[in-house]
Amino acid sequence: MITTGKELRLESLGLNQINEVHRNLTVESLIEETVKNGEGIIGPRGVSIVDTGTFTGRSPKDKYIVDEASSSDKIWWGSVNKKIDESIFDELYESVTDYYNSDSSKTYLFDGFAGFDPAYSINVRIIAKKAWQANFVNNMFIRPEMDQLKDFIPDFTIINASNIQNKSFEKHGMNSETFIMFHLGKKVAIIGGTEYAGEMKKGIFSLLHYVLPQKGVLSMHCSANVDEDGSNPAIFFGLSGTGKTTLSTDPKRPLIGDDEHGWSDDGVFNFEGGCYAKTINLNPEDEPDIYNAIRHGALLENVVYDPHTRVIDYNDNSKTENTRVSYPLNFIENSVFAKGKPALSAHPKTIIFLTCDAYGVIPPVSKLTPEQAMYHFISGYTAKVAGTERGVTEPTATFSPCFGGPFLTLHPLKYAELLREKMNHHNVPAYLVNTGWVGASAQSGAKRISLPVTRKIIYAILDGSINNADYKIDPYFGVQIPINLKDIDTEILIPSKAWSNQNEYIKIAENLVQKFQKNFEEYNINDQEIINAGPKLT
Repeated sequence: MITTGKELRLESLGLNQINEVHRNLTVESLIEETVKNGEGIIGPRGVSIVDTGTFTGRSPKDKYIVDEASSSDKIWWGSVNKKIDESIFDELYESVTDYYNSDSSKTYLFDGFAGFDPAYSINVRIIAKKAWQANFVNNMFIRPEMDQLKDFIPDFTIINASNIQNKSFEKHGMNSETFIMFHLGKKVAIIGGTEYAGEMKKGIFSLLHYVLPQKGVLSMHCSANVDEDGSNPAIFFGLSGTGKTTLSTDPKRPLIGDDEHGWSDDGVFNFEGGCYAKTINLNPEDEPDIYNAIRHGALLENVVYDPHTRVIDYNDNSKTENTRVSYPLNFIENSVFAKGKPALSAHPKTIIFLTCDAYGVIPPVSKLTPEQAMYHFISGYTAKVAGTERGVTEPTATFSPCFGGPFLTLHPLKYAELLREKMNHHNVPAYLVNTGWVGASAQSGAKRISLPVTRKIIYAILDGSINNADYKIDPYFGVQIPINLKDIDTEILIPSKAWSNQNEYIKIAENLVQKFQKNFEEYNINDQEIINAGPKLT
């Protein structure tokens, strides 16, 4: 659909010189435009392939929120949400609009929705100069019907000017020439200096982290699935490498979504209309759903391919470890949306926190009290394994509050209080599942807990058979550990039994407890019930 800036009321944004706007183009047209503009190529099975330029991932140090009256006293200011003066925003905003008003290349605009629950959905408008970026948001957000575009008024707008850089960043006291800047009062964000499309997806997620909790809706960085009949919903929290996508993408349970959800008084709903999956080392045997989704309409980023055959080498990380693909949610055949239903469910019956403990002292599975759930939710723990990142030579504890620290706009306690309130009101149990090591650290050369064992644990949680187990209390983390569970080796269920060297176990467990305690101090939480629910030295 080709229209004008005037018809779309873009003058209110300062975009008053744009004559031709390509609005909500079809997937086919966006692919054609991508190739025609020299932005990308067509690969195997019709997939689009692009490079994202200098930046192959997000730029968290370049993200800012304007310090303005309507939001300032609500924001969790700090390294995640850095203050920027409104005058600097205005200066950069003018640079962005001048660029759009003077540049003769095509402008691509997407109008759509974030949130499958119509009671909490927001209208999003994304404006970009690259067709592939428009393709990305067309994949990732919920596409409108044609009649919904007639009187569409955006609740929030992102103007992507990836070609514009802030040459005055030092004068402005900013990190670099790149900027991702939000003005919550004006309901607009501007992006400059980076082509990485994930900034738009996560930008809207950050916005929802601000808007929804103020309406009593818990915004969550998690995946969710249900039984075949749509019952027994479960949500999975976990940082990268913990198995969140693998364990929630289950042939026995249709997927609601793999990344971003809300929990309202009516239940759980997916924020997105698509998936954004890592493809490094992808193979069809281990992750068939993602592999099969890489086809016409999907968009691959920064993969290495043969220039003649265009065969993709998913094991090649010479461009980046963060190779990715975006595709519509219905490309996952065993998803609720692919079955013709909106991506939402009733209230969850189970909450699962996933961690990959490379120290080997957290139980493979444990049951949490609501206060323990708050503590572990705020902590958001996992551990990096030696060799996964440059300079990581031994297990390294990693904490990300609410399992989504880079996207939180409010203090972590706000989200944790909503979690406890909903757990208590709907009587939802929470479990901590360790997909890493037990009985030895990763550094020892021991094997990680096998995926089949973890799947047995997940199924025992979901079918309720874990409730028939006998429990004991972990001496360091205070959580309830089942001492017998299906046919799983009882020796690995209890870390103290799994370790052959008890002195080493005690030393490493105490060390990890201290890391938890030190991390938790950063949040200045005075709720003694939550603090008491955390791990302790014996």
